[in-house]
Amino acid sequence: MSATDTERFDHLRVLGLSDDEIKVYQHLLRTGPSSITELDEAVPDRAATIDATLGGLVQAGLARRSGSDHARFLPVPPDAGLEAMTLRRESELKQARIEVLNAYDEFRRTVHNESTTHLIEVVTGNAIVERIHQIKGGAQREILAIDSPPYYIGGPNQEEIDHLKRGVSYRVVYSPESVEVPGYLTENILPCVEAGEQARVLPDVPAKLTIIDGSVAFVSMSVRDTDVNRSLLIIRPSSLLTALIGMFELCWRNALPLHASVGAEDDRLEPIERRLLALLATGAADDTIARTLGISRRTFFRYLERLMNRTGASTRFQLALHAARENWL
Repeated sequence: MSATDTERFDHLRVLGLSDDEIKVYQHLLRTGPSSITELDEAVPDRAATIDATLGGLVQAGLARRSGSDHARFLPVPPDAGLEAMTLRRESELKQARIEVLNAYDEFRRTVHNESTTHLIEVVTGNAIVERIHQIKGGAQREILAIDSPPYYIGGPNQEEIDHLKRGVSYRVVYSPESVEVPGYLTENILPCVEAGEQARVLPDVPAKLTIIDGSVAFVSMSVRDTDVNRSLLIIRPSSLLTALIGMFELCWRNALPLHASVGAEDDRLEPIERRLLALLATGAADDTIARTLGISRRTFFRYLERLMNRTGASTRFQLALHAARENWL
């Protein structure tokens, strides 16, 4: 079997075809119309009869009878058949997911109904990154996060961008320390915001926290509590998870938007001034803001002075209050 045949075999198996059906179908693709006898001889190593195998291919919409006596079979354009198989397979996977979740809930209610150890999992060392990818990869609706260094995973956050593309919403509260990590603002935060993430910043965050679909959470200490990643707690449905969701919502309500509101219009503001205000709200250092905007420190201070004169603010805090009140943030 060639590499191409092997790959096709694996793909057809994913769609739900049996090994026998795949072997016969691949033979039809290579040879064209064949009789039952020819197929029976050409594909001898089967668990099912040739009639049952061909019946499965016909039902799947991948083959049909041909000839005046309908004694031969040939492959047909698979569009409709593949679509039906794909939908059926998706339905089966959804049902299987429901059954597994129900089985675990039953296990939790009966076998471990007096134990709480399964509600909290402690992960350490190299296993942390693997568990994060494993659980976040299954996100379906929403991810909530309180973001603070130190980080388990470096570089651009392609996983989040992929999630956003397939409809998973993100609300993230950043700590000022996040923005100060070299390259994190431009390589991680801003690309995610541009992809659809709702982002805010809070001067003091209580912990590093990620909540997936309201059903599981990761918790670890922020950079103010530890310099390195030592352990990660995975919290499953419980009163503790409910409290963590409430903590996130409280932080979200008290945080400032990290970027200019979509659709906000004000003739008095230039685009670069909106961006500057958004970066100021993060608590980023002056050098970081200037570098992100691609301007010199001198130009940065000129824009800042102009904004403060325009709003009558004497401090950056007053400028931030005015920007929030005017819906500039």
